[in-house]
Amino acid sequence: MNKYLYEKISGYVPYDDKESEDKAVILDFIASNEDVLTRNNKIAHMTTSAWITNKDRTKLLMIYHNIYDSWAWVGGHADGDEDLLHVVKKEIEEETGLTNIKLLQDDIYGVNIVTVDNHIKRGKIVNSHLHFDVEFLFEADEEEVLRIKEDENSGVKWIDFDEVENYTTEEKMKPIYRRLTEKLKSLNI
Repeated sequence: MNKYLYEKISGYVPYDDKESEDKAVILDFIASNEDVLTRNNKIAHMTTSAWITNKDRTKLLMIYHNIYDSWAWVGGHADGDEDLLHVVKKEIEEETGLTNIKLLQDDIYGVNIVTVDNHIKRGKIVNSHLHFDVEFLFEADEEEVLRIKEDENSGVKWIDFDEVENYTTEEKMKPIYRRLTEKLKSLNI
């Protein structure tokens, strides 16, 4: 069991019942599995995502994810690194080009279990599995130059809060994005 990860997630106070359920499942899985940090675990593994807002709290930064063929949050796999905040910061820079980001909360912003359907990646089939996702909240300047990471995304842009669901074609992600946006609006930060 990864004690560091278990303790970090244990300390997170869920926003609602859905997050409470997801947190409990994730903690049970971490407690009973040695390898949750790499893709070697074909059932489920840890990922991390960024909920990036502009300074006015009116827009979110999203990428057009090539595999999922949808606008999505920025993020990626832990790939062995238990410091998920470090991982997501690296993913933000790689996927968007942003280098000047501000963490708005010192701790976890959300936890979600995300189903991943089988798909082709780099010419190989990836079987269906679960992502145990831990989210962090950031602020960025919407005037900073953005760039895409061609092997993963084909677009990066700021989207109005109210338009996110229109851009997201993955129905399973809409409730997650809605909850994260509602939570942000309720924080008054």
